[in-house]
Amino acid sequence: MSQLVNNAEQYEDRGHLTTEKRLEASCELDTLTTEGMLRVMNDEDRKIADAVEKAVPAIAGLVDAIVERMKKGGRIMYIGAGTSGRLGVLDASEIPPTFQADPSMVVGIIAGGDGALRKSSESKEDVYEGSYEVLDGLGINENDVMVGIAAGGTTPYVWGALEYVQKRGGVTTFVSCVELDAIEAKFPATVDHKIELIVGPEVVTGSTRMKSGTATKLALNMITTITMTKLGKVWGNLMVDVKATNVKLVDRATRMLMGQTELDRAGAAKLLNEADGHVKVALIMSKKDVSADEARALLEANDNKLHPIIGRPQ
Repeated sequence: MSQLVNNAEQYEDRGHLTTEKRLEASCELDTLTTEGMLRVMNDEDRKIADAVEKAVPAIAGLVDAIVERMKKGGRIMYIGAGTSGRLGVLDASEIPPTFQADPSMVVGIIAGGDGALRKSSESKEDVYEGSYEVLDGLGINENDVMVGIAAGGTTPYVWGALEYVQKRGGVTTFVSCVELDAIEAKFPATVDHKIELIVGPEVVTGSTRMKSGTATKLALNMITTITMTKLGKVWGNLMVDVKATNVKLVDRATRMLMGQTELDRAGAAKLLNEADGHVKVALIMSKKDVSADEARALLEANDNKLHPIIGRPQ
């Protein structure tokens, strides 16, 4: 740390970045009542959804690119440092249980490795080639989509990963809470998809775990949820590819079957067991009066989507 501080005058001034500016509404935060402090935060949080809404067209373009490549065996790869890295790992880790997806479909990478999920390893973000060893092991190819996440937009670790993926023909994406046009010119990587979530200065200056972090989480929710929906893992608004691995999820799967068939709870549970816990297979078995193997064959023949086989949910 002392060496970094000693060289402080050599580093670029980042004060012009939106995420580093001071918020006028919170300039006297520490003098307010507790309720007053909370209301300042809440007022600022109201702006987040509007910022994400402006990015919806860009997110839609990214999702379509991801779906196209996932059908060819491609993957989503989130990469970031600090809060941004943790959010990527969080979103990636939720995909297998929610959508019965292979863990390799969405990969989360954080500067400093998994230990950085609990203990901060912020200095790792300054290493431009810091991700290369991990990326070498993943065998990046032209069907992969790298989603770099950095609220302030200047993280060398993230830009290095994007350059790595670009050189291997993959798709590059940057999720930030600043305008990237002026930033990306300083780095060799080219960004195919720019997701800019301009939420404004933070209540506590520079603390991007706040509005920026929330906006990022919303955007990542959109990216993976709609991708998985377009891949047939959602039917209507039902989580039909849920992996029934605990009591809550078994109950949810059972109730889905009860709601879409004439079965009572016992009958739905029996059918779910015959379908090896797979709701989509169970639904086809019930609706089409076929075996589990026949239901799986129908799914394979219809791009793993239920609509062409049994129509819309009731």
